[in-house]
Formats: sequence, structure tokens, C-alpha cells
Amino acid sequence: MYSTQKHSVPTVESLFIRYVSQNILGMLGISAYVLADTFFIAKAAGANGITALNLVLPVYSLIFAIGNMIGTGSATRFAILRAQKEASADSYFSHAVICSSLAGLIFTFMGILIPGQIMKMLGANAEILSIGTPYTRIFLLFGPFFMLNYVYNAFVRNDGNPSLAMIATLTSSLFNILMDYLLMFPLGMGMAGAALATAISPVVGICICSIHFVSGKASIHFRPVHLSLHKLIRSCQLGVSAFVGEIASGITTIVFNFLILDLSGNTGVAAYGIVANTALVATAIFNGVSQGGQPLFSNYYGKGEKKAVRKTLILSLITAFSLAAILITAVYLMTAPIIHVFNSENNPQMASYAFSGLRLYFLGFLFASLNIVGTGYLSATEKARSAFITSTMRGFAAIIFCAFTMSRIWGMNGIWLAFPVAEIITLLVMLGILTASSRIKTGQHSAQQ
Repeated sequence: MYSTQKHSVPTVESLFIRYVSQNILGMLGISAYVLADTFFIAKAAGANGITALNLVLPVYSLIFAIGNMIGTGSATRFAILRAQKEASADSYFSHAVICSSLAGLIFTFMGILIPGQIMKMLGANAEILSIGTPYTRIFLLFGPFFMLNYVYNAFVRNDGNPSLAMIATLTSSLFNILMDYLLMFPLGMGMAGAALATAISPVVGICICSIHFVSGKASIHFRPVHLSLHKLIRSCQLGVSAFVGEIASGITTIVFNFLILDLSGNTGVAAYGIVANTALVATAIFNGVSQGGQPLFSNYYGKGEKKAVRKTLILSLITAFSLAAILITAVYLMTAPIIHVFNSENNPQMASYAFSGLRLYFLGFLFASLNIVGTGYLSATEKARSAFITSTMRGFAAIIFCAFTMSRIWGMNGIWLAFPVAEIITLLVMLGILTASSRIKTGQHSAQQ
């Protein structure tokens, strides 16, 4: 990833711009196909289609979370060990491929056996069940490919080829959008077509990432390895923030769906579908900043270059916060047009819910931007316990507590405000952890003197 010749060693700033910009573009590609998926489903199946999609999003989140944890965690461990010139570093790729494939097969069997039961468990009534079950069955069958896509992308990025990782993500997203349209409308497959397009897209990403491993530029290759629980745990420790970052949206969606169903029925859930899917764009941007900085954090940390780690962290935080401010401004200026894109039936009640939802919910990204980057930094520098605490806080504890309590007081507005308040709480916890860690290090340094 980095040259050993002094005259060609890139600066922290140039590497940061390269890795982060390409990862943001790649993550935006992912969010683009999610928005396209939502748009086409809204056109083909209306509010019920959006409701079905939103009810099943937590299953997506679980698949993505496990794949991201194994992929990002293993690739992070690989980067740290390689920087420390450990011979065992290369084995983490093959181990991640095998583990993610086995984990994905669990979802394949769920798709074969119980797709309808899953939809019922997530709150679907008979009307939504008829639309959502075929969709759920199809994408679950491709569980291993979703997970492998995360593994291949993370290792290609950490092996010094972020450009190819970005190209793979953008190409698979473009493929998904095109196939969405072709399968849903000219071929008349409806939501089943949307599921099939989404399910095949990671296969495209894997194929493009595979170019790296046959190009002669790769320092890692697949080779048979023995499965090791110890190695999997070591990897997952560093991927826990990636796991919680993905699963957080799933948990939030489940909690919000049930609360909103009680408050305003399927119309409210459809409005939340617009808010949640638009929010995925924001989350993708900040995940791009976090994942772009991860190889740099891990490499500098492995080499003991503390100043470079600190500089990368400062650049990441400034970038994320600035992007959050721009994004929130854009949402406030274009709230009505955004809603109109997904409101094919011109439902005034759904539009009203979504208008308030977008403006209140997106305020949380001022704080979520810092939390996502901060948690990624903690994980990439082997502070797994701190990363777990902050990830759990924003992904489970704070958001669930705020959603239940605030919805009781302010109804739907309480639902939308739960996200900003939870992110503020998480940021305060993270600042406390970083401050305590700094004091401990200062005390240890003073004691040694």
C-alpha cells in the first residue's frame, strides 16, 4: 500500500483524500441503488410496496452487519499485522471468505423455508405479506454473496487498491438500478424483479474485485486454511463497530416500525420508509469517511506513528461534520421534492408525516457524523471495548430508549427526534471515553518519568 522509497512516500493528507473520496463515492453508489429500489417499488406497488420494503429492511441490515463485521474486521486485522510484518496476516483473507460463506448459507436456508414467517414476525399484515414474501425469499437466497461482497471489497481496499473497490461498488450499484427497471417494468416482475436485481448485484461486485487478485498487484491470495474460532473472534472484535453500524439501522427500523404502526398505521410506516431510505444516503457518506480512514488508521497504528493517526482522525472528523452540515441544508431546501419522488399516489397524509420526519430526523446527522467516524477510529486502532460501547449506545440503548419515551410524549414528532437525541447522548459518552483514555495515558507517562 505504501512505498518504502523515501521520495515517493505519500503524505497523510494525499492518502486521506484518495481513500476517503473513493470510499464516499463507492458508498454513495450503494445508497443510490437503495433509493432507486425505493423509487421503482413506489411506482410499481405504491405505499404498500414501500411499507413491505421498510418492514424487511432489518433482515438486510442483519446480513450486511455480519458480512461487514467479518470483512472489515478481518481486513483491519490483516492491515495491522502486515504493518507489523507478521507472517499470519495473509491467512485472514481466506479465513474471512470461508466464514462469511458459511454464515450466508444460514440466510439461504431461511429464504427457502420461512420467508413468510419472517415477514409476519416483522409486522406484515395479509395485504403486505402477499407483496413482501416473494421479495424476501429471493434476496435471502443470495445471502452468501452479500457477505462475500463485503469481504472482497474490504480486502481489496486494504491491499492498496481503493480505486478498484470503488469501481466494483459503483458498477454493481449501476447494474442494480438498470436491472431494477428492466425486471420490474418491461418484464413485469414487480417486487420480485426488484429483489432479483438487488440479489445479483453483489455478484457483479465480487467479480470486479476479483480482478485485483489475478492482476499481479495483490499481496494476498485465497488458499486453504483451517477454520479457527480464535481467529474469527480476533477479526470480529475489530469489526464490531461495522456490525453495530449496520445492525443499528435494522434495530431502529424494527422499533420505529412497531411504534409507528401503533401511532399511524401503514401510512406512517410508508412515510418512515421515505425518511429511512433517504437517511441511508447520509449514513453511506459518513461510512465512506470512516471506512476510507480505516486502512490509514490501521497502518499508522501498526507502525506506531501516533502523529499520523491523530492527523487522520482530525481530517476525518472535520470532513464528516462539514458534509453533515451541507447535507442537512440540502434536505431542508428540497424536502418537498424528495417526498414527491416517492409519493406516486400523492398521499397527503404520508407527505405530511414525511415532511416533518425528514427535517427533524436529519438534525441527528450533525452528531452521527462524528460518532460514526469516532467509532471507526476506535475499532481500527484496536480499542475494541470502547468501540463496542459507543456502537451499542447509538445502535441499541440510546435510540430504543429515546424512541419509546419520546413517542409517548410527542407522538410522531417524538419518533423523529429520537435519532438526534440518541446521537447527542452517544457523542457525550464517546467524549467521556476519549477523555478518560487520555487521562490514563497522561498518568502512565508521568509515572514512568
